[in-house]
Amino acid sequence: MTNAWLVLAVGEDRTHGSNDGYDDEPSRHYSWDSTVPNHAALTVGDVIALWDKKSLLGVSVIESIDDGQAVKNTYTCPTCGKASFKPRKTKKPVYLCWDCAAEFDVPDTHRRQVTTYRSRHDAAWVDMAGLLPGSVLRELCDAPKSQLSLRPLRWERLRAAIAETGAPTTVTIAETTQQRIAGGHRQATVRVRVGQAAFRKRLLDEHGEVCAFTGPAPAVALEAAHLYSYAETGEHHARGGLLLRRDLHRLFDLGLIAVHPRTAALDVAGELAAYPDYIRLQGRPLAIRPTPDHIAWLARHWNMHRPTQQVAIPGQKVNDQAQLIVV
Repeated sequence: MTNAWLVLAVGEDRTHGSNDGYDDEPSRHYSWDSTVPNHAALTVGDVIALWDKKSLLGVSVIESIDDGQAVKNTYTCPTCGKASFKPRKTKKPVYLCWDCAAEFDVPDTHRRQVTTYRSRHDAAWVDMAGLLPGSVLRELCDAPKSQLSLRPLRWERLRAAIAETGAPTTVTIAETTQQRIAGGHRQATVRVRVGQAAFRKRLLDEHGEVCAFTGPAPAVALEAAHLYSYAETGEHHARGGLLLRRDLHRLFDLGLIAVHPRTAALDVAGELAAYPDYIRLQGRPLAIRPTPDHIAWLARHWNMHRPTQQVAIPGQKVNDQAQLIVV
């Protein structure tokens, strides 16, 4: 059974009266320490569903976990010694203890040695902002009434809940991703950060500052888009990528924009009909000349996202394309 976790990430609000908060970037990394329940239970290959208490933010698979040591400040009520308080935005004194009702401006400070953890999960990240409400996510957990930041949940139930929304969200199969992730925390981190930078540089050297869908664009606006699932293969194929603007990269990953492998023309999904800047791309040819390898990868992408209009993949049977349905 796939291990999965509901992970609380609420940005600047992830601060408590009892500590100094954490540095999170939900689509890339998540931080916690040994003071957090279940802190040592998360492992490489686990599925994580990040939320902000209100709704789902996205789903991914942990590629690596970096750990270290640090001194952490924790704060308690000067009257009862408990940590049940947060700063008030308008009232004075600044703090109100929920346990003993004491009001105070300065809590007691305690310093303690902790083990720190930071996950890396950007390779398989799929943005699902607002797709499932918090009430549904809580019920998917092993303990629906839990208040923990790291909560075990049932992956099969989360998978089914995502599928039931009918949203155009496609992510790699979690079980396959788990098997392909390289072992060792540091090894995985280097693979993602350094490998991706070299992959992007190679594409810039080959194509210049050109978005493959729309034409010339500043290098800072271009991302290296894999035409295959990097999370599945763990490799950067030399001819398996194109430079795309950030917004177009996301739409391509979701299948809302695809490239017909025979005509090399863009196909824009009907869900984007209300957006003139995107719908006008319909039928537009690629801004670069695709190689045979590009066409083969684009055919797989097309067959995955346009299942009723499948085409033969060069050198491969149509029904051999990669199956990417829900993480």
